[in-house]
Amino acid sequence: MDRDASSANQGDLPVTSDALLETLGATGVAFEYHEHIPLRTVDDAKTVQGDVLPDGAGIHHVKNFYLRDRKKRNHLVVLEQDRDVDLKALGQAMGAPGLSFGSAARLMEHLGVRPGAVSPLAMVTGAKTGVRLFMDAALSRGRLIHVHPLVNDRTVGLAPDDLLAVLERWGVEVTWLEL
Repeated sequence: MDRDASSANQGDLPVTSDALLETLGATGVAFEYHEHIPLRTVDDAKTVQGDVLPDGAGIHHVKNFYLRDRKKRNHLVVLEQDRDVDLKALGQAMGAPGLSFGSAARLMEHLGVRPGAVSPLAMVTGAKTGVRLFMDAALSRGRLIHVHPLVNDRTVGLAPDDLLAVLERWGVEVTWLEL
């Protein structure tokens, strides 16, 4: 049986959620921390928003896609959770034709997470494996972005500038998408 993406199974990830949270705290990045039931989908996440996870003006919840293009390049795309997605149009906006979803094995190899825990914080591994990060420009204009810290039963809320500072420390360049 495949392991789920919860913190109970973080021990065999290249970077554990515990280690990532410790690193965030040590660098002085301010973040909100929330524990909840495992959330694999946007529909799952919506069951805890406004209750366990704060909701409201300026707070963005996201959906994340690990994609490969026709040239076998790996991409992480982070969008506002209610954004409609057309892979062909998205590929054109990214300059990456022929997008398809990457396999669970490639996801672990290139981003160091399991399905259901994909997050821009997975670039802690993705930066070393050449994954390109694309983010919905609307996320940069909010107060907080809620993302998983490498597992799907935890969520952290980070100010967009703080998330960008973390990514920059890892050598990650964000390409913003105006969708």
